[in-house]
Amino acid sequence: MTMLARLQESFHRGQALKIIAGLTNFDRQSVARTVKAAHLGGATFLDIAADAELVRLAKSLTDLPICVSAVAAEDFLEPVAAGADLIEIGNFDAFYAQGRRFEAPEVLELTRATRALLPEITLSVTVPHILALDEQVHLAEALVDAGADLIQTEGGTSSQPRHGGTLGLIEKAAPTLAAAAEISRAVSVPVLCASGISNVTAPLAIAAGAAGVGVGSAVNRLDSEIEAIATVRGLVEALQSLHRANVRV
Repeated sequence: MTMLARLQESFHRGQALKIIAGLTNFDRQSVARTVKAAHLGGATFLDIAADAELVRLAKSLTDLPICVSAVAAEDFLEPVAAGADLIEIGNFDAFYAQGRRFEAPEVLELTRATRALLPEITLSVTVPHILALDEQVHLAEALVDAGADLIQTEGGTSSQPRHGGTLGLIEKAAPTLAAAAEISRAVSVPVLCASGISNVTAPLAIAAGAAGVGVGSAVNRLDSEIEAIATVRGLVEALQSLHRANVRV
């Protein structure tokens, strides 16, 4: 089975786990730590910044599929030439604090431009959470028509949990879970639920209709490699336990 076929199988089972190093993270040491944690923790694939040197670094550390993220079509060319397996437009969390917004027309045009430059590679596109939920659904449908193979949701930066513990984790994930629930019913491609996801809410994302989850800061902000590996393993176990429960049912 090819690398991307294994990825498709993970989506089919609802067990895909993408570990995100960060679209704006070009620190080699930080990226390497995240790559190792994803590899040793049992993640399905990786998402790193669209940089050819980072792709080569990641490829030297793991055989997991490498996704590169950017918000400009031409930024994908060199990383793909360096061996990136798939590409991601977004996610956009890193830009909101800077006051940078991504509206539906821009994301759709970026998708069309990227697909024109790279017609064959697997393409994932994030739907901005700043849009109303019905607008997110309409955009997702248009993105699939424009050539997106995967749709990713986001929303962790917009939520303001009022509680700690498990309730706070669910509150934080609520926007991206809602988007995954609505979008997964509207499109035929896999939906990846990202931004604000934890081992508590990863199973909720799959139950809502997502085919997998993307996790970034819960892993890439950890200073300890051992702790990062343990976090990835916890996420893998959360997804596998849901699968086992479904089999028993």
